[in-house]
Amino acid sequence: MLALMMDRALSLPSILEYAATYHGDREVVTRTVEGPIHRYTYADALVRAKQMAKALTALGVKRGDRVATLAWSTHRHFELYYAVSGIGAVLHTINPRLHPDQVAWVANHAEDSVLLFDITFGELVGELAPKLATVKTFVALTDRAHLPPESPAGTLVYEDLIAANTADFTWPELDERTASGLCYTSGTTGNPKGVLYSHRATVLHAMAMVQPDAFDLGARDAVLPCAQMYHANAWCTPYGAPLVGAKLILPGRQLDGPSICELAVAEKATFLLGVPTIWIGVLDHLDQTQQKLTSVRTVAVGGSAPTAALISRIEDQMGATVRQIWGMTETSPMGVINTPLPTHAGEDAAVATTRKLKQGRGLWGVEMRILAEDGSEQPRDGASPGALQVRGPWVSSAYFKNEGAQAFTDDGWFDTGDIATLDPEGYLRLTDRAKDVIKSGGEWISTLDLEDAVSSHPAVAMAAAIGVPHPKWDERPLLLVTLRPGQTADPEELKTHVAARVAKWWTPDEVRIVEALPIGPTGKVLKRELRDQLSTAPEN
Repeated sequence: MLALMMDRALSLPSILEYAATYHGDREVVTRTVEGPIHRYTYADALVRAKQMAKALTALGVKRGDRVATLAWSTHRHFELYYAVSGIGAVLHTINPRLHPDQVAWVANHAEDSVLLFDITFGELVGELAPKLATVKTFVALTDRAHLPPESPAGTLVYEDLIAANTADFTWPELDERTASGLCYTSGTTGNPKGVLYSHRATVLHAMAMVQPDAFDLGARDAVLPCAQMYHANAWCTPYGAPLVGAKLILPGRQLDGPSICELAVAEKATFLLGVPTIWIGVLDHLDQTQQKLTSVRTVAVGGSAPTAALISRIEDQMGATVRQIWGMTETSPMGVINTPLPTHAGEDAAVATTRKLKQGRGLWGVEMRILAEDGSEQPRDGASPGALQVRGPWVSSAYFKNEGAQAFTDDGWFDTGDIATLDPEGYLRLTDRAKDVIKSGGEWISTLDLEDAVSSHPAVAMAAAIGVPHPKWDERPLLLVTLRPGQTADPEELKTHVAARVAKWWTPDEVRIVEALPIGPTGKVLKRELRDQLSTAPEN
């Protein structure tokens, strides 16, 4: 027997329609690329999104067409999240931090028909235009006065398109399985792979992420995403914030510590999210200025694993609760989030920090399993590592154009490439990326644990552990660290510090202090680049 319930498709425009109707006066605030702060309401955003949807339709954009952006986190980009997907086209957010050759590659691979770009990318787009085989229309995300002179000939102006169109637009009825967005992985090991999101998956993901045991967002909140809108949909905050009527604060291109702190104070941000490198910059600025972020209650950290030292610094200096998350472009991006259980009430600080180092418990909809090398499923004992595989309604079932098919199993799971454990309470703990794990004498050494150990030293800012060849043990760990401003440390001192905190045979053969670590387009340390540079280690 089938139920007698209305069958209404889950669609992204319905989120902005809801926000405009029930939270119409809540603000979207942007530090614009042009400079000034821009603010308007969700009601205003809906009007402009409809105007842009009408403009794109008039330009010939059809259902299924890919519409690309090279843009920062701004109100115009926010409008495109709804305008493009709302007409049945696919919003392809290109990461501008990719090498220009890769920018051209993903645009051609996606077969983008329109490219909208922020003014900071005028020169780049002008240079790439002859290489973009399918792009027929270029639009500068600005007004006429700020149109970059180096833009391709015939470039249209976003604000001109808005002014030329009214908001009397009705969103078309779409199958909820219709593709809504396209985001490519960062491509650190070859060409990026495309992840094609649907309306259904993205709405369900947004509904899950705002729950009390996830981001715990509501209309009381002011959300400042310090992950750019080209990075896994800014962790879905442009959908989650309007879904609950939270104020949305968009930082533009500036994600340095002083800029984030200035915006967080001025707009009374309550919820911040970003990768660990962002918070190191914020905390160093707070150290130097003695400034306080008194309004912030929660900081979500993901992208790479935070160290215990970083978690403690955030909680001590910002007075905020840290919620570590794990996810991937392929999981929309959220897979798990670290929130406490009722049984954790009253736990002491050291126990709480140990728990917070785990990536978290699965959200509803995300299933996980850990497979041993022989393909058998590992017990959930917190001690049996293996390959992490996931599935769920917002997990990719294949890559765009079916590339990288080996990541998807015959029985419907996605192999994440992570090595992890699951404990009896359901907490996921990553021990490494499969490609980064150090195997010494046939045994695994966790790079994350080594990095956490050295980062507990007060002089250390960032750390990266890699495996380097060894004639006897196959690989041995090499630890590279950067120091906090004004701090000094001796490599042997750091090695001793690590040795006191890990198994003896895990202790790195060498600790090197470096000026900087290579950071990729999504804020992660490029360990492959380090391994390529440091292919040998001293014998001890």
